[in-house]
Amino acid sequence: MIRYIRSGFTFLLTLLACGAMAQTTATSSSPYSQFGLGTLNEGLLPQTRAMGGIATAINRISGYNTVNVVNPASYSYINLTSIDIGLYGNVSTLKQNNISSQTNGNFRLSHFNFAAPVSKRSAVSFGLVPYTELGYNYRQSLSNFGTGNAADTNAVNYIYSGDGGLSKAYAGYGFGFGRVLSVGANVSYIFGNLRKFRSTEVPSLVGAINSRSERSNSVSGVNFDYGAQLNFDLSDTRHLVFGYSGSAGNNLNSRITNVVSQYLTSDVGDETSAIDTISNQVVANGKIKLPLMHRVGISYQKDGKFLIGAEYSRANWSALTIGGVNQGLQNSQSMSIGGQITPNNNAINNYLALIDYRLGFRYDKTNIRINNTDIKQYALSFGLGLPLQRNNTAFYKINIAGEYGQRGTLQNNLIKENFFTIHLGFTLNDAWFQKYRFD
Repeated sequence: MIRYIRSGFTFLLTLLACGAMAQTTATSSSPYSQFGLGTLNEGLLPQTRAMGGIATAINRISGYNTVNVVNPASYSYINLTSIDIGLYGNVSTLKQNNISSQTNGNFRLSHFNFAAPVSKRSAVSFGLVPYTELGYNYRQSLSNFGTGNAADTNAVNYIYSGDGGLSKAYAGYGFGFGRVLSVGANVSYIFGNLRKFRSTEVPSLVGAINSRSERSNSVSGVNFDYGAQLNFDLSDTRHLVFGYSGSAGNNLNSRITNVVSQYLTSDVGDETSAIDTISNQVVANGKIKLPLMHRVGISYQKDGKFLIGAEYSRANWSALTIGGVNQGLQNSQSMSIGGQITPNNNAINNYLALIDYRLGFRYDKTNIRINNTDIKQYALSFGLGLPLQRNNTAFYKINIAGEYGQRGTLQNNLIKENFFTIHLGFTLNDAWFQKYRFD
């Protein structure tokens, strides 16, 4: 038995290390990720993302333990050792002035969550999830920049790019008071690197010296998430849940490096050689002030039949500062609605009746406002929960979620982004650490 436990821990640590390496890879291809800390990733599991992102009032889904990081109060309902690990991929297409640009795609390990019960109404959890994602690459061209004369065909290209992101390693505990109230909290270590580049090139002038500025921000620090749930058992199989969760607005450490350099390009526009580093400045003791976040939700579930829910969230991103400089963002809001149905949870010879069928919708007023225009996002989500063969102590399920949406607008010379994301998760519930009595 000890050998199996050790092997299990080795496997978990390997997955955690792989997850840490995977989190360093940029998975965003959105120009809107250049603002603030990047595009926020809420740490949703595929099973909740498929229902529009409802998570604050979710604890168990179709009888399966759910390691719901969004609300640590949900850990109190975990009665078996639970693992959830997943993959994530996205494809996006950008448009400006009704002209399509290139389509981008990314794929990586998305999350690793582990939880184990401590007592009948409490459990601990730890894991690694993405916090923000940064990734973009686009250019703007300006003709006759030298003289302002229309006959001047020289053009200057401003090239903007960025990559990186922040990850969140967390440890949490959830505890239930009686059958109704549950509370919980996560302590999170947020870390990562954000890099932003701006290059200025004059491709039509042979021998012209081009310039590039690079801003690299190495981030680390501790933050706290907390939550509560009220669970009302209307019968043995019907449950009404109200949930609240929030994130503290702590300070993170920031080390910013600004480098300005010069380089030459070839006739076809490729960079050929670096000339000089003009400036290299380091701000080693900077701070990042995170925003306060609040979420409220409600769900109603009949075990083995259906679940429906709704959620509202708000974050004061207008308070985000990096190195003491306010980032000019606005407060964000999000509304989600969704649910799932399971035709027959006890079907024996009809596998299709055992599947969870999920659908949801979400609307986001993001934290970005450009040219007096709010950048909004709409997304339709859907997914499946595919149960695998179980034994006396173990339950397995594959969760698949897809999300098709739109971010931004073509108005005021802005960019509209159409995206499709796919999320694949594997859920394991098993009695690893339970004691057995033999007669």
